[in-house]
Amino acid sequence: MPDAAASSTSTPSSASSPSKRIAPLFALFPFLRPYAGRWALAFFALVTSAGATLVLPVAFKYLIDRGFAAGDRSHIDRYFLALFAVSLVLAAATALRFYLVSWLGERVTADLRRAVYDHVLRMSPQFFETTQTGEVLSRLTADTTLIQAVVGTSLSLGLRNAFLLVGGVAMLAVTSPVLSAYIIATLVVVVAPIVIFGRRVRRLSRASQDRIANTSALAGEILNAMPTVQSYTQEPLERRRFGGAVELAFDTALTRIRARAWLTAVVIVLVFSAIVFVLWLGAQDVLAGRMSAGQLSQFILYAVFTAGAVGAVAEVWGDLQRAAGATERLLQLLASRSPVLEAARPVELPAQGEGIRFSDVSFSYPSRPGIAALGGLTLHVRAGEHVALVGPSGAGKTTLFQLLLRFYDPQAGDISINGVSTRQTSLTALRARIGVVLQESVIFSGSVLDNIRYGSPEASLEQVQRAASMAAAAGFIDDLPQGYDTFLGERGVRLSGGQRQRIAIARAILKDPPILLFDEATSALDAASERLVQTALDNATQNRTTLVIAHRLATVQQADRIVVLEQGQIVAQGRHADLLISSPLYAQLAALQFGVSAGTVAATGAAADAHAHAHDPLSQP
Repeated sequence: MPDAAASSTSTPSSASSPSKRIAPLFALFPFLRPYAGRWALAFFALVTSAGATLVLPVAFKYLIDRGFAAGDRSHIDRYFLALFAVSLVLAAATALRFYLVSWLGERVTADLRRAVYDHVLRMSPQFFETTQTGEVLSRLTADTTLIQAVVGTSLSLGLRNAFLLVGGVAMLAVTSPVLSAYIIATLVVVVAPIVIFGRRVRRLSRASQDRIANTSALAGEILNAMPTVQSYTQEPLERRRFGGAVELAFDTALTRIRARAWLTAVVIVLVFSAIVFVLWLGAQDVLAGRMSAGQLSQFILYAVFTAGAVGAVAEVWGDLQRAAGATERLLQLLASRSPVLEAARPVELPAQGEGIRFSDVSFSYPSRPGIAALGGLTLHVRAGEHVALVGPSGAGKTTLFQLLLRFYDPQAGDISINGVSTRQTSLTALRARIGVVLQESVIFSGSVLDNIRYGSPEASLEQVQRAASMAAAAGFIDDLPQGYDTFLGERGVRLSGGQRQRIAIARAILKDPPILLFDEATSALDAASERLVQTALDNATQNRTTLVIAHRLATVQQADRIVVLEQGQIVAQGRHADLLISSPLYAQLAALQFGVSAGTVAATGAAADAHAHAHDPLSQP
């Protein structure tokens, strides 16, 4: 089992060195552009709230100088009313900004998640050979949550505080040019640590997200293999592995937190040290009569606004660094391209024709380069023919299915259906023509009806019941608590292996495709169910082109043709009885399964074939 921490080296998350800028965030513009109107309204509300905030110190100045100092009650009443009016504008603008940016954050994040998920759905299985499912889930959840926080909160707060910073500095200069010069000088000192520490925070944020993704990948792998883990009593080992991954993620996050804490502390100390010094100078000016008490109050409020804005901008900058790392990871995922490409000008597959043709096909799996899964294989499956593929494990049987479905493309040769290359038709049109039942049947966490109807979402209940009956599944479905509405649980945990397989067979039958692929479709069934399903499959394959992978030769003896594969090559093909005589490999496989010597199996097969020929009315003169 691969180590989760090490596995990240093969994922896109480590494909490039982290950037030291927030440039990846600009790639979110395509997701922001559709909501330009709402952004404009949110920006207006943001500017209004910032402006209302900047007006408050001016009102306090006049309240002190013309109200309290002059002892004029009418001025006091007027400026208190003005303060109340400003607070109403500030409240309305702030509430509107909060609603709009929160809505935009949720909406943009939802669009981004959909885009990433839609992209992953189009990736070929080659992508999942090098990328763990937990890694993808981490990007869909943790990374998009970071982006949501920035778009829905941090970005607007950053802009608002940037306006307050600029407006506050401007009003400081208007209130007291001398004192504001000291304030502005200190900003230069404050900016340097923000830039230096901000870059470090971004690198650490990227590393932290990678560690979280590794932890999710490890957890997903183990939770999907709980029966194996528990049967081998490896719970302590898995606890240690997951605990180690969690602690590694914690240590990385703690390093990032320390960096941000130092950044916050340094900025606060520098900013407030400067403010205290400047206010001390202002107090001296008031005592000397060079500044009024109202002016000093106004200056103090603007200084507080400016200091708060600098601290908030520093905090937001850290959030932007983290979101930039998350965006970069998502962009890498969106930038990945499936090696199986759609045809530029798709050709429609003919309804009838010569059938399936593999022409000199050679293929090696990308994760195992140099090891040929198929080598120069040529095979013609005529339309309506029932062909069985047999051979030892690793002979290339499943590979033929994967290439026919275009989960991969061969490195050499071509595959065609009814005379049209599978590369020349659309993936949707190709796969719509093919029904598949895999050796490991997939059951979704829905009802029986949902799972069977997955083969044809528009099918009626009567059609679903007919397909279930053909798959010998109707009996046990009727015995379930809610029948076809029974919830099956994640991966169909409420069903036995044979029941799951029959649900999958019913799904393929309901799809009603012209081509059927069965990868050891009856392997999980008991003898009685296998007989019923085999009869159903025989009925389902009528007038359809059928390819069957079989390890149990008893299930394919009646196939029109049996193709024997070994090490990616066809070594023999023919009827069962003929292969017992002509193919040593097939005779050996039959001998192992039927429990007799190869010579006895061959002789028995020849006698059975002669007997069938003698009693076949079509063979009589």
